[in-house]
Amino acid sequence: MTRTDEQPPDSTRRTSLRDEQKRLTRSRLIEASKQLFITQGYAQVRVDDIAAAVGCSRATFYLHFTGKPDVLRAIAEQGTLPSVQHFYEDLDHVLDSGSRAEFAAWMRRAIEWFQEYKDLLPAWDEATALEPEFREVAREGILALPNVMTSYLSRWPADHQDEAKLRIELLVAQLERFFTRWAMQGTIDVSAEQAAAVLTDIWFPALQTPEA
Repeated sequence: MTRTDEQPPDSTRRTSLRDEQKRLTRSRLIEASKQLFITQGYAQVRVDDIAAAVGCSRATFYLHFTGKPDVLRAIAEQGTLPSVQHFYEDLDHVLDSGSRAEFAAWMRRAIEWFQEYKDLLPAWDEATALEPEFREVAREGILALPNVMTSYLSRWPADHQDEAKLRIELLVAQLERFFTRWAMQGTIDVSAEQAAAVLTDIWFPALQTPEA
């Protein structure tokens, strides 16, 4: 008769331990990279710096990532991209309501979102400018946002779907540019409340579905 509490073979336990160690090492590399990118920027950080911060070798880094663009992609996939996609799903619901007040509240939340992630944005911009590989990641991220707004897109005629998506992409681009100049460069002097009000004036009518 087989015992139900029988322990797994040593080989299975060793494999599980190795997998857990790999997972932890990858996680530590991601977190170390994130902190270095925040404090030093993207261009100044070397793979050797990331490995040293974790206490591993350069070879170990390359077991997990192909290079700096790959680890920045992992940072985005773990945090920034799911968060921003959820944010635009929320916008989809807001536009369903047809309420200008709800849209203004969403715009205020959008500014708060940028403030939450602003420490990493300079590294993201540097990587986008310097790395063709990461430029494609950034492009895919922006292009994915209209696709999560399924209700909004469904209200546009089939022959105007590209225009509908472009409006969302332009909204994303303007919010990013505004926030860069306002919160990071300090070249726009306005309160968050004023900015949200003006951006609402611009974008609430621009995102309305055209009449049949």
